[in-house]
Amino acid sequence: MYREGSLFLQYNNSMMTIAQLYKLYLEHPYVETDTRRLREGCLFFALSGANFNGNTFASQALEKGAAYAIIDDRAFETGERCIVVDNVLSTLQHLARYHRLQLNIPFLAITGSNGKTTTKELIAAVLRKKFVTYATEGNLNNHIGVPLTILKIGQDAQMAIIEMGANHQKEIAGYCEIAMPDFGLITNCGKAHIEGFGGIEGVRKGKGELYDYLKANDGRIFRNTDLDYLKDMAGGIKNEITYGSNNADYTGTPVMKGVFLGVRMANKYEGTEIDTHLVGDYNFPNAMAAIAVGLHFGTTIKDIQQALAEYNPDNSRSQWLQKGSNHIILDAYNANPTSMRAAITNFAKTDLPSKLLWIGGMKEMGTDELKEHRELVEFIQQYTWAQVVFVGKEFNGISQGYLWFENSADAANYIKVHHPENSAILIKGSRGSKMEVLLEAL
Repeated sequence: MYREGSLFLQYNNSMMTIAQLYKLYLEHPYVETDTRRLREGCLFFALSGANFNGNTFASQALEKGAAYAIIDDRAFETGERCIVVDNVLSTLQHLARYHRLQLNIPFLAITGSNGKTTTKELIAAVLRKKFVTYATEGNLNNHIGVPLTILKIGQDAQMAIIEMGANHQKEIAGYCEIAMPDFGLITNCGKAHIEGFGGIEGVRKGKGELYDYLKANDGRIFRNTDLDYLKDMAGGIKNEITYGSNNADYTGTPVMKGVFLGVRMANKYEGTEIDTHLVGDYNFPNAMAAIAVGLHFGTTIKDIQQALAEYNPDNSRSQWLQKGSNHIILDAYNANPTSMRAAITNFAKTDLPSKLLWIGGMKEMGTDELKEHRELVEFIQQYTWAQVVFVGKEFNGISQGYLWFENSADAANYIKVHHPENSAILIKGSRGSKMEVLLEAL
């Protein structure tokens, strides 16, 4: 992670400062870490991982048109276009921080256990109605994605949104040192990444590092008043903008229109309704966050209505799909006990025929894995389903008479033979469960 202090790089038998590297970046303002996506004239950072050595790709990157290759193993230096550093990742983070220091625009950081990517996408859609807005692409929200996101921000930028993911303590704190946000938003703190955080209190402490940074640097937060624990976590932060269903600067009520969420605004915007293509009322706080951020920064309510109505979820995040005679809610990008219950409860409430529940295992539960999966099965039992399919070793021995398959490939083979018709299907699971394979079997 980023550390304060001067950074000197070895280049062409002399020392280079981070400021001098930044000048090269301004001349070649494209950063790449993968030779398969290389852009001619870019800076190639030869990142290494547990199972690969990025330095081995430096010569290939230069041959493909990279302007310079930043490496940390002199054995792979091939000429004057190689810049040798002590650590490529640290250099990337330093460069991103230096770029951030040159950008005099609002930076909004978003973290949370559930909904942070959807919230980020909604806020970006709203702000783009008024501002040139750069935001994290996809879910590039880790120790590599955060600096890469910052280095993609152009000189024309008027707003920046940085998504921050984390699965252990001090991670968010480190990202804040790079991104230096002026504004922050925590969507929620649920049972996610329990293995790394060590329980719900550990999750709150880890996510709360964003509040800690903003408190220490006189920043502002957007806070959901429907979550009491966020008020406790925000203690000492004087500058806040609030949103929620009541007792907030911006308030609204969820209104379901079929499977899709609508928002009926209150107070100053009484009577205004905002339609979305978001499945489920559990997306209400995500939509309200976007509304609050947009209104705070001067986006008109009309533009907000249009932005949220135009946004369509993708990437296996609460997607509403149709295949043949079946309607599907595909929510297979991530899952934890909190998001599982929200999605299942919403699905149970919908007025849909022949409801099928296809559920994959939840990852990173640590020592709570068996307990959380057993409790999920018990939770599912309180509703009536046309079919329940469990996928993954996590449900082995606890499936309570429902269908169980060790992996998604086996489940898909069963579905191909026992093909449902005229059904509504919720497909939900952690990314590692590969539940999208079941969709392909339909």
